Amino acid sequence: MTETVMGLLPLLILIVLMYFLMIRPQKKKDKQIADMRNSLNVGDEIITIGGICGKIVKTKDETIVIQVGADKVKFEMMRWAVSSVTKSSGKPAAKEVEAEEAPKKAMPKRLKKSADVEEETTTEE
Repeated sequence: MTETVMGLLPLLILIVLMYFLMIRPQKKKDKQIADMRNSLNVGDEIITIGGICGKIVKTKDETIVIQVGADKVKFEMMRWAVSSVTKSSGKPAAKEVEAEEAPKKAMPKRLKKSADVEEETTTEE
């Protein structure tokens, strides 16, 4: 009995090792890709598995409509054909928006120069 268990032990160790080195990481990766494809939103910029870059303009259950090129050609494709999202349109949650400062508006050059001159004169005095 012990001889058969000892003979099967290397095989069992190999199976467990294969699970942790190959099967488990692949399942984790597949789950991440499925989550990414399920969370596609209008406005996201994507790359398909065929290498087409486009922007999502409409989503459905199993398909999405993307817009590509300068002519803004639209076509429908399956969600499973999305390889990656290059730019997400997801807006931050309301709590995060409150925590951030409002972006500073760009000042025109001529106003910027006059503001710099005013600062210099006030600091010299």
